[in-house]
Amino acid sequence: MSFRLRVLGLLMLVAMAATAATGWLTLRQANRQVQESVTAGRQEVSRITGDLRAYGFAHSTWEGLSPTVSRLAKDTGQRIRVATENDVLLADSDALSGRAPRPVSNQPPVLVDPRPLLRFPARQLPRTSMKRTATAIAQYRAEAVYAACLTRAGVEVTARPDDTGVPRISTERRPNQCEEPKGEPDPRTPQDLEAIRACESEQQFTTCLRRVFNERVGSAAPPRLVIRIGVRDESPPALAAAPTMAVAGGVALAAVLGALLLSRAVLRPVRAMTLAAGGLGEGDLGRRVPVSGRDEIAQLGRAFNRMAESIQAGEERQRRLTGDIAHELRTPLANLRGYLEALRDGVVEPTPELLDSLHEEALLQQRIVDDLQDLALAEAGALTYHRVRVDLRELLEAAGTAHRAQADAAGVALRLEAPGPVDVIADAGRLRQVVGNLVGNALRATAPGGTVTLALARQGDLAFLQVRDTGKGIPAEDLPHLFDRFWRADAARGRDTGGSGLGLSIARQIVTDHQGTIAVESTVGVGTTFTVTLATTGPSAEAG
Repeated sequence: MSFRLRVLGLLMLVAMAATAATGWLTLRQANRQVQESVTAGRQEVSRITGDLRAYGFAHSTWEGLSPTVSRLAKDTGQRIRVATENDVLLADSDALSGRAPRPVSNQPPVLVDPRPLLRFPARQLPRTSMKRTATAIAQYRAEAVYAACLTRAGVEVTARPDDTGVPRISTERRPNQCEEPKGEPDPRTPQDLEAIRACESEQQFTTCLRRVFNERVGSAAPPRLVIRIGVRDESPPALAAAPTMAVAGGVALAAVLGALLLSRAVLRPVRAMTLAAGGLGEGDLGRRVPVSGRDEIAQLGRAFNRMAESIQAGEERQRRLTGDIAHELRTPLANLRGYLEALRDGVVEPTPELLDSLHEEALLQQRIVDDLQDLALAEAGALTYHRVRVDLRELLEAAGTAHRAQADAAGVALRLEAPGPVDVIADAGRLRQVVGNLVGNALRATAPGGTVTLALARQGDLAFLQVRDTGKGIPAEDLPHLFDRFWRADAARGRDTGGSGLGLSIARQIVTDHQGTIAVESTVGVGTTFTVTLATTGPSAEAG
């Protein structure tokens, strides 16, 4: 992935993660606390109202209610104000705790009715239900008076509803002044019976009986309560800051670590390249930078290493070229100078043979200089080519004819294997220069009785031109240096074999300029094969 995209992606990821995490946590925390607050509030209200109703159900009076209110306020943490429907204050948790009463909450008050809910068995006849209601009214009045008396006497009272829903009072001890009701109460109070009979004409018979029950027991039951819970303008519970701060700190830490890792990943290779570049500037051409990965920084490191290798190789080539040129020119020029000084001083007679030798040596030096110029032009891409349609078979025949006399003089057989014409678009003169160099080298490397073969083959759109000899061959360790300038297989760099040591370098550059390749295979004691590969042209191709 691109380094720029990695940086952008990392920053966007951190920003998005920070925003999403903070927003999600805040929303989740707020929703959870709101839900918890609502649920807790409902549970607290339900507990408060349930305990107060149970107290009124069991005691049939609100006397002694204060301890229960104090306990509920302490357990729930709520401010509780209990009053009757007529706004007669019964208990206030603030006053009970010794503090000034605070303004009550604006929330609607909760109404608590301690009277029991009358129960009726399923499929009961109306007359039976009426009798059951009258009995429940009488029984509740008796139990209510009894429970209220017990409560005023300070006795612990418990109540259990019977099958009609009316509380049955029980206690461990009974004071003398409180007599437990005995026997079946007489339900036939005229007023009660009259109110119950009035329900016969109503469609909701059971509902009417329950309403009559509540009305007839109202004088014995404690009044309904109006309960206010909470304090006015009480601030809502604040969001818990610890989780939000923890996530924010984690995101900040992740951003810091990401920035540190990113800066380290960027600055470490940059620092290494800075040191290496300083070393190159001071002449240490062997300095390289460690490279890993595939991003832009790694590509920059590889490009820097390639540049350093190219500079080092160029410097070595320049030193080697300077040494090679000095070596190639020193001895012949020294000879020329010595003979010229001897001729000037009259020590040596200027014979025709001596003058011919000096002239031949001057021509050899001129050929070296010309080859250097051709190679420089070829490597600079400034060598001129005149491309036309060239038949490679004719080119090989011409090369064989040109070297026939040299082959006969060396006792080497020169053969041609070209079954048919093969056309290419090329500079004929430059290709003859390549073939001539290869043939000349092959003849010099082949002992008398050997063979040099010029072969031509075509495979698809490619033409293969080969020069094979049965000479002494080239060692495998010398093959990589074969196309180097001024390189000779002869370790003594003798000149008796001829050549300037630049021919193969020039040949490779010419073939490369023709979008071709040149390769060599050799076996010591068997021979050497040079193969030139070029692209062919169709029958209708025009010369250019």
